[in-house]
Amino acid sequence: MLARRGWDLTVTARGVEALDTLSAELAETTVSARAVAGDIGDELHIEALVAGHISAFGGVNALVLAAGVGSAGPIDGYPSRRLDRQLAVNFRAPFLLTAFAMSHLRSSAQSRPDGVSRVIAVASIEGLHPEPGLAAYGATKAALISLIQSINAEERVNGVVATAISPGFVDTDMSDWVADVVGKETMLSVDDVVRTVEAILDLSANAVVPHIVLQRRLADAGHA
Repeated sequence: MLARRGWDLTVTARGVEALDTLSAELAETTVSARAVAGDIGDELHIEALVAGHISAFGGVNALVLAAGVGSAGPIDGYPSRRLDRQLAVNFRAPFLLTAFAMSHLRSSAQSRPDGVSRVIAVASIEGLHPEPGLAAYGATKAALISLIQSINAEERVNGVVATAISPGFVDTDMSDWVADVVGKETMLSVDDVVRTVEAILDLSANAVVPHIVLQRRLADAGHA
């Protein structure tokens, strides 16, 4: 999506094979891109991502926070290691990425003709409307939504604005566990989320959309 628009990119994931495939696809475009394998839950990796991007491209105009991990289970007896992993990936990593990138986002906003840089986070409808069995996941996504609100409160005067996108079930591997109940054919597509990100990036500098909820057409109100 951003490659089609000519953005210089740094992307990261744990899967080396997936990154190799992405690198091959990006090589067929005219953009400059870096694909860096690593664990987004690792603070040193996060810091190196930002530093590497600045070294390669000189600035950060947009930060898209799309990493996420989920695990279902009741609160009673929920394994702490699974809770810690979700906190690390779903909240701590976006917080640190934003913190490490903030001064560069401010500088880019000041140098851009429109005077704005954007942070976009993929949260979840679970962060707004909790469902049984998803307490840990929903809580981390609620924290992410709150982080986006805080970015706007602190940084909009500096030209940095933020949006949280909260979709219901999206047709990815993370939703396989409910496919028999929900049905993949009723889920949102990855492209639905991608197009929403594109729409946010196309907004004028005067427009801030703090939060967007993407609900499945066949879902009951407030449900994923």
